[in-house]
Amino acid sequence: MENVVLIIHLILALSLIGTVLLQRSEGGGLGMGGGGGGATGSRPAPTAMSKFTWALAAAFICTSIALTLIAASNTAGSSVADRLGIEPTEEGTTVPDLGDSLLPPSLGDDDPLLPAGD
Repeated sequence: MENVVLIIHLILALSLIGTVLLQRSEGGGLGMGGGGGGATGSRPAPTAMSKFTWALAAAFICTSIALTLIAASNTAGSSVADRLGIEPTEEGTTVPDLGDSLLPPSLGDDDPLLPAGD
C-alpha cells in the first residue's frame, strides 16, 4: 500500500511541476511587474489550467498526509534496535546506575556547581 501511494505521490509531484511551468506568466511574480492591474487590483478569472493545478496541489497534500500516517503506523511501538534484533542487555553485562540526575557525576561533595572564572 505504501509503495502505491508513493508512486502516486511522485506522479503528482512531476505533474504539478509540469502544470506550473506550463502556465502563462502574469508578470506579478515576487511583487515585480508594476501596477498593470489598474486601480482595482483584481485578479484574472481562473482558467482551466489554474483549476487543474489547484486540484493537483490538493491531491499532493493528501498523499503527503497519507504517507505520513502510513509511516507512523508502520513504526508505532518499535524502535531501530527492535528491528535489528539487538537485545538491550546481554547476560554477564551490568548497566551502571545513573541515578536520577542527567548531569555527569561530580568528583566530590565540595565541588563548585559552576566553573571558576580563572
